[in-house]
Amino acid sequence: MKIKANYKKYVIPVIAILVLVLLIALPYFAERSDSRYTIVLFKTILMFTILTLSWALFSGPTGYTSLATAAFYGVGLYTAGVLGRVLPLPVMVLCGGLASFLLAVIIGGITLRLRGIYFAIFTLSSVELIKHVLHWYEITIAGGRGRPVVRVPDTTVFYVLLGILVLLIITSYLLKRSKYGLALSSIGSCEEAAAHIGVNVVTLKVFTFALSSFFMGLAGAIMATGMVYIDCFIAFDLNYSFFPTLMAIFGGMGNIVGPIIGAVVFTYLREILITEFPYVYMFIFGTVMILTIIYLPNGLIGLAESIRRKLLGGKHADTTCRRVN
Repeated sequence: MKIKANYKKYVIPVIAILVLVLLIALPYFAERSDSRYTIVLFKTILMFTILTLSWALFSGPTGYTSLATAAFYGVGLYTAGVLGRVLPLPVMVLCGGLASFLLAVIIGGITLRLRGIYFAIFTLSSVELIKHVLHWYEITIAGGRGRPVVRVPDTTVFYVLLGILVLLIITSYLLKRSKYGLALSSIGSCEEAAAHIGVNVVTLKVFTFALSSFFMGLAGAIMATGMVYIDCFIAFDLNYSFFPTLMAIFGGMGNIVGPIIGAVVFTYLREILITEFPYVYMFIFGTVMILTIIYLPNGLIGLAESIRRKLLGGKHADTTCRRVN
């Protein structure tokens, strides 16, 4: 039994290291085969994985459904547009994360006293508010809509996104296993009880909300360097709020692996549907999500866990029967 427990303990880290090595080598093989689309596809997958896992970092344990992802991602994009010509790439990306962090502190301080549908609506409204205020500023005061962005090679963007994802996974793992992760789970279970036992509920929610937004801003800042031009309607597209939420639900939020699997599968599915069915892909997308919510409320990870329990339950039942006989 001890050998089996140790085996399970090391399986996931070994698989994670192998996947990381393959991803590090991916640009080399893509360049050898002259397949630029592969790098672009994996950039998109990494970006949505970061947004999804960042969303789950806060919303998973607390149960608060945030729809402000597009706001923090868009701030990262605009940070690259403003500072991309005057700062080195690493500093500019860091500034994108910090700008999103500060915005999340403001939004979280205002909205995280709300709950349920009120919080979701307010966070969604904040995206539209920022978008239209910025649009008014550009047209009325700046005298032009949008701005050009300094481009960097796709391979550089890929590796920076990969580094951000690794840092995010480590942060999520450490947070989940810390006393703060336990406190977040207690907020999700019963916020009043958590406050009663001494958890500083508001401060913890605001900080975790801002921490998750920091990684969204990092992703937005580096993704902007793969574009030629951005404006407020590109940067603050509401799909960046809805897709990470749906991807997390699709994969399951019980652990770190669920949102990652949901983001990878859903992003790849999205690319196929856009290519093969450009006019009805959103309808197919929505249908898949409705079926997932109805028949897989715990996502793909929940389905896998349910199958595993049934198989193990069957084995245990057989063992019990043999012992009785």
